[in-house]
Amino acid sequence: MLRVLAVDDEEPALGELLYLLRADPRVRSAEGATDATGALRRIGRALEAGPDGDETIDVVFLDIHMAGLTGLDLARLLAGFARPPLIVFVTAHEGFAVQAFDLKAVDYVLKPVRRERLAEAVRRVRELVHAPVPEPEHIPVELGGVTRFVAVDDIAYVEAQGDYARLHTDEGSHLVRIPLSTLEERWAARGFVRIHRSHLVALGRIDELRLDGGATSVRVGSTELAVSRRHARQLRDLLMRRAGG
Repeated sequence: MLRVLAVDDEEPALGELLYLLRADPRVRSAEGATDATGALRRIGRALEAGPDGDETIDVVFLDIHMAGLTGLDLARLLAGFARPPLIVFVTAHEGFAVQAFDLKAVDYVLKPVRRERLAEAVRRVRELVHAPVPEPEHIPVELGGVTRFVAVDDIAYVEAQGDYARLHTDEGSHLVRIPLSTLEERWAARGFVRIHRSHLVALGRIDELRLDGGATSVRVGSTELAVSRRHARQLRDLLMRRAGG
């Protein structure tokens, strides 16, 4: 069951939100805060107690327009924490949805809050909180009559070679008969991004992004790879978000 913190500087709206949350059987506890400062103190206690402590907060239902720090300000601060709670924005304003999802909000609920819409937000949060941890994935490769199993997490980038793909790791490379487009779809959730029609790269293995005379490239270990124009902007955005910029 979920442990919830609701934040709104308008007490009637906060009271109504807490009433609806506490009526949901999937919510174990729902606390309220009337400003971002109080919410930060409460979340700080939760993080100090650890993920298994009684103070844990799974999700913050957060208003956007508040005196002092806004809900967006608070979400940006929380994004810098090692284990931040999930965020659901609850607001009367439609115009901040893009910023909200850039901050990785789980949902964006408009006021006046309807019970059914809030229940849907709770469902989405619960699925994420209780999602199973993905098992390490391996891919079989043939080498001199021997089948090896290479961990996907060990692959730095993948190079298209016709109907085949060459997997590059720190120890060497392996050729597999799988199209690059198939691996792109299969490994998107593991942080692999297409940077060129010929290359798929693990986002976490990119050491440098280089801009030179309008051309974009990345350095992965000692290898420099070209980034096509159609992928350059998306890649820069992804790298900035990953860095917290």
